[in-house]
Amino acid sequence: MAHGGADEPPSESLDGDVQSPKDRSLLHQSLAIRELVDTEVSYLHMLQLCASDIRSRLQQLPQGDLAILFSNIDEIIQVNSKFLHGLQETASKEEEQVYLIGNLFLGFQEDFEQVYKVYCANYDQALLLLEAYQKEPELQREIQTIVQTVLPQAGSSGLSFILVIPLQRITKYPLLLQKILENTLPDDSAYPVLQRATSALQDVNANINEYKMRKEVASKYTKVEQLTLRERLARINTHTLSKKTNRLSQMLKQEAGLVPRTQDKDFDDLEERFQWVSLCVTELKNNVAAYLDNLEAFLRFRPHECDLDIPSGPAVQYCSLARDQHETFLEFKRRLEGLVWCPLNSLAKVLVGPRNLIKKRLDKLLDFERLEEKLLEVGSVTYEEEAARHTYQALNSLLVAELPQFNQLVVQWLSQILRTFVALQRDLAEQVLQKAEGSIAQLPHHCVSEPAFRKLVEDAIGQTSKQLRSFQENFEKVLPPPTSQPLLPGSERQVQALLNKYGPGKLYQVTSNISGAGTLDLTLPRGQVVALLQNKDTKGHSSRWLVDTGGHRGYVPAGKLQLYHVIPSEELRGQAELRRGSHRLAPEPAPTPAPSVPAVTQVVAAYPFVARSTHEVSLQPGQPVTVLEAHDKKGNPEWSLVEVNGQRGYVPSGFLARAPSPSPWGWTLPS
Repeated sequence: MAHGGADEPPSESLDGDVQSPKDRSLLHQSLAIRELVDTEVSYLHMLQLCASDIRSRLQQLPQGDLAILFSNIDEIIQVNSKFLHGLQETASKEEEQVYLIGNLFLGFQEDFEQVYKVYCANYDQALLLLEAYQKEPELQREIQTIVQTVLPQAGSSGLSFILVIPLQRITKYPLLLQKILENTLPDDSAYPVLQRATSALQDVNANINEYKMRKEVASKYTKVEQLTLRERLARINTHTLSKKTNRLSQMLKQEAGLVPRTQDKDFDDLEERFQWVSLCVTELKNNVAAYLDNLEAFLRFRPHECDLDIPSGPAVQYCSLARDQHETFLEFKRRLEGLVWCPLNSLAKVLVGPRNLIKKRLDKLLDFERLEEKLLEVGSVTYEEEAARHTYQALNSLLVAELPQFNQLVVQWLSQILRTFVALQRDLAEQVLQKAEGSIAQLPHHCVSEPAFRKLVEDAIGQTSKQLRSFQENFEKVLPPPTSQPLLPGSERQVQALLNKYGPGKLYQVTSNISGAGTLDLTLPRGQVVALLQNKDTKGHSSRWLVDTGGHRGYVPAGKLQLYHVIPSEELRGQAELRRGSHRLAPEPAPTPAPSVPAVTQVVAAYPFVARSTHEVSLQPGQPVTVLEAHDKKGNPEWSLVEVNGQRGYVPSGFLARAPSPSPWGWTLPS
C-alpha cells in the first residue's frame, strides 16, 4: 500500500519514537514502486527516441542493416506502452496497488517473452555490425554524431549504449519485483501474487536465454557452405570419422532391431508437413519456369516483323493484331517475373535453412540415442558428450516450437503467390480483349459462337494435319533408302541357322566393328548378324545385350545393333542358289537388288558403301564403276569384283546400277 509522502525521509513520531518496522517496510515498498514506474517512463521514452529520431536519421545504412540493428523494437515499444499504461492506472488504487502490479506482470509474462526473446536473439548480430562499422571511420563518426545529438547521455558508447537497453530492462524486472516483495508483509494478500510474478519474470529470462542458445545452435547449422572436394577432404579428421562411424553404427543397430528407435510423433507430423510444403514450392517453381520458357518462345515469334508477301486478307489482319498485342505480353512477362518468379525463388531459398536443420537433427538424434544408452549403462558422460546431448535437445525444441509457425507462413506466402499469378492472368486476358476489340471485328468468323468457332478450328487443324501426312508419305516414297551393310560373304548358313532357331524378330546386325574388352564381351566385325538373348546384362543395365552368334554367346553394346527382318526370296531372284525357295535376311529397309551384271560392264554406284577390309572397295553414289566379275570366288552373285579409280575389290551387287536414276532424289508437293 503506497502512500503520498513515501519519498520523504523517515521521521520520528510526536513522542520522539522512531517509526515501526511495518511503516519502514511500507515506505521502502512505496519507493520501490516509484522506482519501477519512473524507470519504465524513462525506458519507454528512450526506446521511442531510438525508433523515431535515431533510426530515421540513419537511412544511409542499408535497410537490412537497420532491420538487424533495431530488430523488433517497434513491437517492444507497443508492449511496454500498454504495460506502462497499466502501471500508471494502479496508482489510483493505493490500497490494491501492489496486488495489481503483481497481476499486471503476470498478465504481460507471455508478451514480454515473445518480443524480448526475438530482440535478444538478434543482439549478437547487431554487435557484429557495429564492429564492422568501426572499420569505416567516416561512417562511425557520422553515426556517433547522430546518437549524441539525440541522446547526449550515450557518450562515446554510441549505438551500443542504446541497443543494450532492452536487454538490461528485461533482466531488471525480476530485481524490481523482488525489491517490492521484500518490503511486503508475508500476511499481505498481495504477497503470493508478487511471489508468482517474480518467479514468472525469472522464468521469462531463463526462457529467453534458452531461446537465444537454440538460435545460436541453429545459425551454426543453417549456413550453406559451397566447399570444393579438396576443402571437404581437408576437414576430415579422426574426430569427424569417429562421429560418423558411431552414427552409422547406431543407425545399423536400429535397422537390425537391436536397439529401439526414438519415436517423436509431434516432430514427425511437423516434418511431414514441411516436406509437403517444400514439394509444393518446388513443383510450382518448376511449373512457373516452364511457363516462362514457353512465354519467351511465344514472344520470339513475331509474325508482324516478317515479310509474308501477302497483300491482304486474314494473314495481314493477324499480323496487325500480333503487333498490337506484343507489348502487352512483354509487360505481362515483366510483371510475372517481378511478382511471381522472384518471390518464388526467395521462398525456395528460405526453405534451405530449416531443411538443413532437419537433416542435422537426425545426426544429433543418433548421437543423443547413443549417449542415452551410455548414460544408462555407465551412469555418466563426459563434458563434450553432455554438450552433444544439449545440442540435440536445443535443435529439437527449436524445430518443434517454430516449424508450425514456419509451415503456416510458407503456406500463406505460397497462397499469395498463386493468387498473384491468377490475378496477372486475369489482367492479361482483360488487356488483350480490350486492345483486340477493334481488330477482332475485322477478322473472319468474328460473329461465330464459341462452340462453332472451336469446331471450325479443329476442322482446319485436322485438314492441315492430313495434308502434312500426305506430304510426308509422298516425300518418303522418293527418298533414297538409308545406307545399310550387306551380309558378310559366307555367312548365309550361319544366318539361316539363327533364323531357324530364334525367328526373325530376334535377329540384329552389327553396325560397326566391336572390340570386346571383358571376358564375357564379344569381338564382332561390322555386318555380322546375331540373335538377341537378353536386352540387359547381369547388373540390369540395358546398354549391354546378351547375344548369340551361332557359335559363341556374350555381351555387345546395344547401340551397335540394328534390327533385321526377313524379305521373301521371290524378290531376290538371281541371288545365290542357297537362298532359292527360302528367305533372305537383309537390313531394314534393304536396297532393291540390281539384276546380275555381266562381266566387264560399265555401271555406276547407286548407294554409298564403305570398305571393311582390303578385299573390298568403297563406293560413292553416282561414281563410275567397272564390273570385272559379277560374282565372288565362290560364285555368289551377291558380290561383284569391280574396279573403281584404279582400285580393285568386291562390292555388293545390289549397290550397282546400269544407269543413273533420272530423278532419284526428286519429290513434289501434294496437290
